[in-house]
Amino acid sequence: MTAIKHALQRDIFTPNDERLLSIVNVCKAGKKKRNCFLCATVTTERPVQVNVVKVKKSDKGDFYKRQTAWALRDLAVVDAKDAVKESPEFDLHFDKVYKWVASSTVEKNTFISCIWKLNQRYLRKKIDFINVSSQLLEELPKVAEESVPSGENQSVAGGDEEAVDEYQELNAREEQDIEIMMEGCEYAIANAEAFAEKLSRELQVLDGANIQSIMASEKQVNILMKLLDEALKEVDQIELKLSSYEEMLQSVKEQMDQISESNHLIHLSNTNNVKLLSEIEFLVNHMDLAKGHIKALQEGDLTSSRGIEACTNAADALLALPTSLRFCSFLFVGHDMLHAVKQQQQRFSDLREQFARRLASHLNSVFVHHHPFHRDLLRYAKLMEWLKNTDYGKYEGLTKNYMDYLSRLYEREIKDFFEVAKIKMTGTTREGKKFATLPRKESAVKQETESLHGSSGKLTGSTSSLNKLSVQSSGNRRSQSSSLLDMGNMSASDLDVADRTKFDKIFEQVLSELEPLCLAEQDFISKFFKLQQHQSTSGTTMNEVEEMDGVALSRLHTSGVPQTVSSEKDMIRQMMTKIFRCIEPELNNLIALGDKIDSFNSLYMLVKMSHHVWTAQNVDPASFLSTTLGNVLVTVKRNFDKCISNQMKQMDEVKISKKSKVGILPFVAEFEEFAALAESIFKNAERRGDLDKAYIKLIRAVFDSVEKVANESQKTPRDVVMMENFHHIFATLSRLKISCLEAEKKEAKQKYTDHLQSYVIYSLGQPLEKLNHFFEGVEARVAQGIREEEVSYQLAFNKQELRKVIKEYPGKEVKKGLDNLYKKVDKHLCEEENLLQVVWHSMQDEFIRQYKHFEGLIARCYPGSGITMEFTIQDILDYCSSIAQSH
Repeated sequence: MTAIKHALQRDIFTPNDERLLSIVNVCKAGKKKRNCFLCATVTTERPVQVNVVKVKKSDKGDFYKRQTAWALRDLAVVDAKDAVKESPEFDLHFDKVYKWVASSTVEKNTFISCIWKLNQRYLRKKIDFINVSSQLLEELPKVAEESVPSGENQSVAGGDEEAVDEYQELNAREEQDIEIMMEGCEYAIANAEAFAEKLSRELQVLDGANIQSIMASEKQVNILMKLLDEALKEVDQIELKLSSYEEMLQSVKEQMDQISESNHLIHLSNTNNVKLLSEIEFLVNHMDLAKGHIKALQEGDLTSSRGIEACTNAADALLALPTSLRFCSFLFVGHDMLHAVKQQQQRFSDLREQFARRLASHLNSVFVHHHPFHRDLLRYAKLMEWLKNTDYGKYEGLTKNYMDYLSRLYEREIKDFFEVAKIKMTGTTREGKKFATLPRKESAVKQETESLHGSSGKLTGSTSSLNKLSVQSSGNRRSQSSSLLDMGNMSASDLDVADRTKFDKIFEQVLSELEPLCLAEQDFISKFFKLQQHQSTSGTTMNEVEEMDGVALSRLHTSGVPQTVSSEKDMIRQMMTKIFRCIEPELNNLIALGDKIDSFNSLYMLVKMSHHVWTAQNVDPASFLSTTLGNVLVTVKRNFDKCISNQMKQMDEVKISKKSKVGILPFVAEFEEFAALAESIFKNAERRGDLDKAYIKLIRAVFDSVEKVANESQKTPRDVVMMENFHHIFATLSRLKISCLEAEKKEAKQKYTDHLQSYVIYSLGQPLEKLNHFFEGVEARVAQGIREEEVSYQLAFNKQELRKVIKEYPGKEVKKGLDNLYKKVDKHLCEEENLLQVVWHSMQDEFIRQYKHFEGLIARCYPGSGITMEFTIQDILDYCSSIAQSH
């Protein structure tokens, strides 16, 4: 192994300025035994680099090559596998775990011990050694990191390494002193022994001088000690004086402490007096109410504007005063225990309760007896806000009374309004009935722009003039729907023409009257009852509100505590639902009547209702109006779907006469009517998608039903039924230009073309029957392989036979046959679709095509024979033209 070490040092490490410290012969665990060497090396240059190098013997010679090198700082763990039992296996953890098996346990232990020493010296114990015997891990003497072993002749054994660790290099100053000393002696290098003796003599001389110097300084030391003793005596005297001074100062300190404590008590007393005076002034200033405010609260006039303003100011001042510590931000704990404070709080509470009672009584009287306008009620808006903040129970009571009164008033007048609308829709009249609009003083748009108090006009809403709408007193009514009134007075003959238009206008008028009424009432409720319309918090859903009856709603409003579950926005919806509870059922009844009058009215209602729902949702998607109209829209959409389904059902149940020709089927004409009406109604409508879906369903049903009827038809040929009806469908779709039915339009055209061609071929048949049979035989011979020019030599198809057949079809016979054919076609086709000339022209083209085919066969199979037909193409054209004109 020693020879291998020297060989590796000489061949591999010396050229790289490295020195080999330890070596171990290993092979990889669990694999084929291929030996290599792990070497621990250090560089000879600074900074020192410590590496673990894997060296492998070349397969082609006796030289070694460096295979892999790892820096020792990258080594994380050394695992010796077993600290007690001898084992040649060990692991080195670099970037991955390398498992090795040493050739002997001694080499393994020596290598691990060397790694441990290098770790102690250069890496400051960064490597973890596990399962290693403690005997291998010996502490090294602490030496400077800069002491690096150098030279190639030092031994690689462990003992030599420890000797190397004790070596310390000279610093620059020591080197300079040695050089100066050696320059002073000429034989320092030539005669080392003499130089050493000289240095020894000089050292002895210096030691003697040091001893004499120490002995000479003894006298001075004695003098110094004497001076120190005297200084200590002086210090003792000073300490005695300081002690006496401290005793004197202690008595003065006690006297000053007594004076300071007395001054502190005087200052504390003054501070407490100032704070007490401040608290008393504070309570007097904040716990008092002006006499004018008290008088306004107790006796203020709630009917005049000046009195309402005085009451409002007094109520605001009272609201700022505390009735208890819980409702006050400036009273502190303990204030409410003062007797005077309690008296004032009780006085304010009595004033607040008395005024709340007087205000609630007055407003209830205003609601029931005086029928005020919205503008008049809005004068009390701030007082309602005060009542809401101070006595929520009375506030809810007023809310309930307002809803109860308005709901009865609205229900009576809205039902009368819808009753008049129904009469105008059905065209009947009733004595004393005139169709009037719902009561409105001004438009909703104008009303929304008016301020709470600055409006001189009357606001839109129920409380403005609802009581003036009387069914019996038509003279006191105001009608803002003159066009609707005029339409209601039309004659019966005019109604037949304008029936659907009249219904559309009446339905639009109803929605146009309801929409501003609801918006105005909702806006008033928000302003008067101080409820936020656009609050984002969630509360009771609209469906839950709609399911509430009057008792449940009343119970909700008389709970006596502010709403916690429902938001103020939900409160508005609840109030609107209670007040206008009859609108949705009345609208549904009106829709049912319109659908009963004419199922196509559902188209008008779907468009109008969708537009109003879209408009309402743009304003407030969760409002009462938006929700109510949305619910009604569901009913309208259901009626629309029912209308489509009924049309499809009628198509399935259609029966045709067996004795008359079919013509244009009723449901095809009805689809044309429906499509034309729908296109005029749904132009630029929001629900165009619903119509497109209905179109797809209807057109497919029309296609299927046309084919079904065509298959069942006995009087009229199937192709005629298909041709005429699909031509009519194609013409309808082309005229209306319905984008979603482009594919069906092309399909209708294709079916029309195919069945036209089929009918032409079927009806024309073989007008020259014997000639057809003759040339079919000719074509059969050619198909069997006989050349065309040799066909004339066949006995059955010679020239004489051809002339005989041609003579049987003179021009007179051909014209007669075409005339009979024209009469037959005329009998099959209906007059409404006017396809006779189209079919006749197609038959003419088909006949000419057959004629040309016969002439071609004669020219190819009987060349040079001079045989021709007894009529020409021009004759055919003349025959067809003459027949068409004669009929």
